[in-house]
Amino acid sequence: MALRYLLPGQMRFMAENGFDVLMISADGAALKDVVEKEACPHMIVPMTRKITPLRDLKCLIKLIKIFKKEKPDIVHTHTPKAGILGMLAAKYTGVKVRIHTVAGLPMMVEKGWKYRLLRFVEKRTYAAANHVWPNSNSLMQFIKDQKLCDPQKLRVIAKGSTNGIDVNFFDKATLDAQLLDKIKTSLNYSPQNKYLLFIGRLVVDKGLVELLEVFTALQQSNGSLRLIVVGDYEAALDPLPEETIKQIENNPSVIHISWTDEVKYYMRIADLFIFPSHREGFPNVLLQAGAMELPVICSRIAGNVDIVSHDETGLIFDCGDQQQMQQQIRFALNNESQVETMAESLDNKIREDYRRENIWQNILTAYKSLVN
Repeated sequence: MALRYLLPGQMRFMAENGFDVLMISADGAALKDVVEKEACPHMIVPMTRKITPLRDLKCLIKLIKIFKKEKPDIVHTHTPKAGILGMLAAKYTGVKVRIHTVAGLPMMVEKGWKYRLLRFVEKRTYAAANHVWPNSNSLMQFIKDQKLCDPQKLRVIAKGSTNGIDVNFFDKATLDAQLLDKIKTSLNYSPQNKYLLFIGRLVVDKGLVELLEVFTALQQSNGSLRLIVVGDYEAALDPLPEETIKQIENNPSVIHISWTDEVKYYMRIADLFIFPSHREGFPNVLLQAGAMELPVICSRIAGNVDIVSHDETGLIFDCGDQQQMQQQIRFALNNESQVETMAESLDNKIREDYRRENIWQNILTAYKSLVN
């Protein structure tokens, strides 16, 4: 899933520009599609997203065997588990260029023993790497402030982002009118209603508990308000409270859509995009909403603030502050032309700074420089 949704096209681009690329990840339903689209060989290492020491050790040994055989010039890891295992294996086998991209830190929202464990894992990952690439400037500053990494190792590629955005795909002009009408019909769409949109994993970390509370409160004075929630539950990792799940499933004004590849159509239908996440690196979904010229209201956290400037390219509220979130949504609903102007400004910024091809070219240049 990480290869498919975090890095699409990047491996193929590197292969077309002089590198032999080997992809490594856990198995999954998306694997066949990834291999076909990237046209690069792939090896399965059954890494998990949970704390699984015995399985992690087996994966580490498997990675060491792969690196000894392949003798890569560069090992570049993404996600926390692949980062710690990949960087340790690469250092052990003497790989010269060891890069880890930081696209968010789970430790930001943890406490107690889990916080201490995750902090230790991050520090060990960065110690084993010799290049650490946070995907936003605010995330890099957090890493510096927390003294997690030698500052000399840190670098943000271009102006941020792991993979940029395909601005030709996320463009209102590319929508299929028939598919748009079909999706509207499935939603019982009415132009008399106002549609708020959330897209992401249905977990506590994404701020869904607060969003549902705020939506319920707003509904009391605005019966035409609707909330579209696009994403799947992750009960094993970060389960939502039962009350929040009931609000999603039982409120007729909340429309739950399982994960879909047609997110740009929901962005076209919606009036506002609400992103109350508690932690991010550099969220692709904000880039996507911005490129679709959908007005954005988001939490004030690392990653979000690199993309959205309050009152300029969107609206921002303090993370977890339901009162502020509600105020910003009310303001947006009552000042449509003003937030539409913000959305146009955000679209211009994204097309100038975060084009996918520009991010790829910057990474390619970095690879060549590091290898040479």
